Amino acid sequence: MQQTNDCFSKVKKDCFKFITSQETKRDKFKNKDKMIKSFLIPVSFWISRRVNKKKSLIIGLAGGQGSGKTTISYILSIILKRYFKLSVFIISIDDFYKTRKDRKALSEKKHPLLMTRGVPGTHDIDLMLKFFRKIKSKKFKSLKIPKFNKAIDDRCKKKFWYKLKSKPDVLIFEGWCVGARAQKVSQLKKPINSLEKVYDHGVKWRSYVNKQLKTKYKILFKQLNGLVYLKAKNFNILKNWRLKQERKLWVQTKNKKNLKIMSSGDVINFMQTYQRITQQMFKDAVKSSSIIMNLNNNHQIQTIKFKR
Repeated sequence: MQQTNDCFSKVKKDCFKFITSQETKRDKFKNKDKMIKSFLIPVSFWISRRVNKKKSLIIGLAGGQGSGKTTISYILSIILKRYFKLSVFIISIDDFYKTRKDRKALSEKKHPLLMTRGVPGTHDIDLMLKFFRKIKSKKFKSLKIPKFNKAIDDRCKKKFWYKLKSKPDVLIFEGWCVGARAQKVSQLKKPINSLEKVYDHGVKWRSYVNKQLKTKYKILFKQLNGLVYLKAKNFNILKNWRLKQERKLWVQTKNKKNLKIMSSGDVINFMQTYQRITQQMFKDAVKSSSIIMNLNNNHQIQTIKFKR
């Protein structure tokens, strides 16, 4: 307990500063002290104990749309840097989305729904695997890593890409489908929502996505040294959180032109492309994760379970 209090006293100022930067007038964080002291500091200790200075520790952080992955990743990063003096780099699987041009070509070749970013198959998997190989290489050199701009639904120009100058002690790899597993072919046959029923009645889209999980993404997720999973109670709660996320994006970019900010209807349709894998992760991720953070209806961490 003394260690936790000591850590909290040293990191709270920076953590609170970051949290404030993420708030809007309408959406405020509650129980910040408890979130940091009871949950995120213990996770940071768990991570620090597994660090090997000779190679990067790769931690996956997964959770449904709007569950708070980015916020939690950054707070963990602050704690690991300030208290444990570790170098940390955060990258999102979203930054590895294929370009609009590539997704258009994929949608014309395989299925129209693959134009919509998000599901396995819409990321540049070869670029991700190459990134992990370089991170694990003993002869590490500086890296430029893609950056995706959701407001324009396309990859940024190379001059705006992330620069990683040295090998990090900890790499946090966050994303909604990080650690997801493929379903059995028999599970794909019955549509689970109106989007699948209307636009994928031939099961071609979900079969393609499932195949990606079974093959390339399985190889990708084997690179992880641990997985932290943010578990919401159900998919409907995630819809509401995702709407809140889009509202925040609108507030941040409302004075910019040519942006592809989604309406509420667009978000609901968009979420349907995520539903099958998200609901399967409710079952699978609780078994395969190292740490499970259970979220309550108010978007707060309610309980935590360390499995290994």
